[in-house]
Amino acid sequence: MAAAMASAAERTVLEEEFKWLLQEEVHGVLRQLQDILKEASHRFALPVGGTEGPVKQENFILGTSNADQVKGVLMLQGDALCQADINLKMPRTNQLLHFTFREDKQWKLQQIQDARNHVNQAIYLLTNRDVNYQFRTGSEVLKLMDAVMLQLTRARNRLTTPATLTLPEIASSGLTKMFTPSLPSDILVNFYVNLNKLCLTVYQLHALQPNSTKNFRPAGGSILHNPGAMLHYTHLSLTVQ
Repeated sequence: MAAAMASAAERTVLEEEFKWLLQEEVHGVLRQLQDILKEASHRFALPVGGTEGPVKQENFILGTSNADQVKGVLMLQGDALCQADINLKMPRTNQLLHFTFREDKQWKLQQIQDARNHVNQAIYLLTNRDVNYQFRTGSEVLKLMDAVMLQLTRARNRLTTPATLTLPEIASSGLTKMFTPSLPSDILVNFYVNLNKLCLTVYQLHALQPNSTKNFRPAGGSILHNPGAMLHYTHLSLTVQ
């Protein structure tokens, strides 16, 4: 009998401690998480409703395994490439080509915008409650954290996994019209984010020989090809620079 009474008293104490955790500690932890995510959102440096100051411009120096093949500077402002200055050495002819962005053009990097949107959605989930709201069960807290972590995982994946554009999509995109002088008809380019890097991939097109037996990869995702890789696009082959 005494053991049963002690067990009941212990259970009551644990229930009171758990209730205190739900009412006091959980809210404090969630506020700390909100502050961290708000700081993370600000790091994307995108203007919100014109209330923030000028967006800082960041410069990225292009570099390749072959230092002479591609050189230049990319200028990122928020989620947009606002300027690009690129020198490209054609491997077959050793011709040096120089391209810049047209002054009236910017190229939006949807990966950055999407990542920030996911972070902001996580913040919304944490703040979408009355200030006096009280959690009733641990399952309710776990459900909230699962939803927050899903948004943060999606934000991370948008930055760690380059955006997938097929070669036909690149060929028909506005990116081909961004440059002055215009890109040669045998050149395709693509920009994307990979982890903390801003990347440029250059594709050079060659006409396939009528009886070509080379094993070209099919035209598909246009990301993460090693320099020198050969791809197949319609009736052309492509060399990745």
